[in-house]
Amino acid sequence: MNKALIIGAGGVGQSSAGSLVARGWDVVLASRSGATPSLPEVRGIQLDATDPDAVTKAAEGMDVLINAVNPKNYARWDRDWPPIASAILTAAGRHRLNLVTVSNLYGYGKVSAPMTEETPMNPNGSKGAVRAQMWYDALAAHEAGQIKATEVRPSDYFGPGANPLVSMVNTFIIKRAAAGKTVWMPFGRPDAPHSWSYLEDIAELVAVVATDDRSWGRPWHVPTAPPRTATELANDVADIVGGPKVRVREMPAMVKKAMRVSEMIRSLDETKHQHEEPWILDATAAEQTFGLTPTDWHKALSATIASLK
Repeated sequence: MNKALIIGAGGVGQSSAGSLVARGWDVVLASRSGATPSLPEVRGIQLDATDPDAVTKAAEGMDVLINAVNPKNYARWDRDWPPIASAILTAAGRHRLNLVTVSNLYGYGKVSAPMTEETPMNPNGSKGAVRAQMWYDALAAHEAGQIKATEVRPSDYFGPGANPLVSMVNTFIIKRAAAGKTVWMPFGRPDAPHSWSYLEDIAELVAVVATDDRSWGRPWHVPTAPPRTATELANDVADIVGGPKVRVREMPAMVKKAMRVSEMIRSLDETKHQHEEPWILDATAAEQTFGLTPTDWHKALSATIASLK
C-alpha cells in the first residue's frame, strides 16, 4: 500500500487525506497540535514542522510528502514559512520522496489576464515572495534529482471543512448571504470577477498529482468553476436558500480606516488587488491532462451552505 504523510490538519489537509484514502492509500496526518483526523482510517500525529529531524523521522517509509501547512499568523508569513518549508524540503530530500505542496496564486502578483501555470512569478509583497521562493527551492531540488516535486495552486477557496479564519468567502460572503444579511467587503469591488476554488476540488487534484507520474516538475492549477463577482456569488447563495437577494457593499471608508489598527487587516494590503480587478484562474492544463472538471457550482455552494448551518 502506498503511504503519504500530510503535514497540516486544516481543511486542505483533512480533505486531501480523504481523497487519498479513497484511492487505497495509507495516510498519516501531522500537525503541531496532533489534531484528530476527520476519518478513522487516517492516523494523526503531533509534529513540529519547523524541525527537519522530526519531519525526517515522521516521513520515514512514506512515498509522498504533502505540505498542506497554513501558518497560524497570516501577518507573519515572512517569518513563519521559511523554517517550515526548509524542514519539509530537507526531509523530502533525505528520503528522496515525492513532494506535493499546496500553494496559492500570491506569487503571480498583479496580473492583467487570466492566470495559467506559465504566468511569470512577479510577487508584489512578502507573502507572495515567500510562496514563489518555496516553489523555486522545490523545483531546484527536483531538477537536481534529489526529489520529485509539484505544486497545487487554487484560488481563494470555500467548502465544508474550510477553516473560517482561512476561507473568508465561507465566513464573510456565503454564511451571511445564506442568512439574508448584507455582505460587507473590507476591500475590493463587489463587481470584480473572481475565481473561487472548491475545497474538494483542491483535495482531488492533490490526490491526482500525488499518484500520477505526469505531474512532477511543474505546478498545476485547481479546476475551478467560471469566475463570479462577490455580488453574483451572494445572489447565487440567496437563490439556493430561497431567500431575498442580499446587498453586497464596500465597507465605509471610516470603518476601513478604523479596522487598520489590526495587523491582520493591514497584512491584506498585499492581496487587495485580487478583489479590485478581475482575478481569474485558468486550469486548462490540469483539466486536459488528468481529465478533471470542477464540481458543479450550485452543488458546491449547496454543500457549503449546509455545512455552515
